[in-house]
Amino acid sequence: MGKKVTIGLGQLLVEGGEPDRNMARAIRMIEEAAEKKCDIILLPETMDFAWTHPSGIEEAEPIPGKYSNMFCEQAAKYGIFICVGLTEKKGNKNYNSAILIDRNGHILLKYHKINLLSVEFPFYEIGNTLNVVETEFGKIGLNICADNYIDSLPIGHTLARMGAQVILSPSSWTVDYSITEEHDPYEEKWLKPYKILSGYYGIVIVGTTSVGYIVGGPYEGKKSIGCSLMVGPDGIIGQGKFNEFAGELIIHEFEVPERTAKGTEIGKSLLSKGATFDQLL
Repeated sequence: MGKKVTIGLGQLLVEGGEPDRNMARAIRMIEEAAEKKCDIILLPETMDFAWTHPSGIEEAEPIPGKYSNMFCEQAAKYGIFICVGLTEKKGNKNYNSAILIDRNGHILLKYHKINLLSVEFPFYEIGNTLNVVETEFGKIGLNICADNYIDSLPIGHTLARMGAQVILSPSSWTVDYSITEEHDPYEEKWLKPYKILSGYYGIVIVGTTSVGYIVGGPYEGKKSIGCSLMVGPDGIIGQGKFNEFAGELIIHEFEVPERTAKGTEIGKSLLSKGATFDQLL
């Protein structure tokens, strides 16, 4: 039996160019997650300045730095793991980053988004590394939002090949302002790739998304609509509301899947499940 973990999906209002207000909301949600005995809280993508907001170009902080240090302090204060997306200044470049912080406030893993949308090119550099880290819950890998598109599933395949039992994915799912839940575009775009990876490898994938209307940048006027998602080998474990106003903490317990296959054994296992090589590309 794998270890049972309680995770909070911090579906959070993220305002463009308002890092102090965004941080304050995040800290309140971390406190709530700790009060409700969560082991981990997963927060959205670039939740400091918001995704592709122009202010992040000049005002982004390094990691470690001002904003990552605040999350490290909260992790140590409440004894909780925190995974969060931040805008990272590294030299003269910016990255769309995710970090995983342990209960003692130490950064265990940092990741730079690889599958950037074309509108992100003026804001962030493309990442060039993938990694997983051993934790008290098992091996955890990080990716970010569009890294889980169908056309970029090799990122998830690689994390699974590296032994990830859980993939955490800070996200910012956006739609046109006119889209409502009745027109939900996420069945194919998000649920399908999550189910492919979790089904083939027997892993859990968790994505937390922001909510609110986008102000500034190339997507101004669109909206982030929540619908945070958690999928395991048997299907959906939990899902947030599809609503631009649905700031909420979604809490679920799950059992970390045990994985025994390694290396070439993984390929044999996938083929035994009916996968074809084309499906694994």
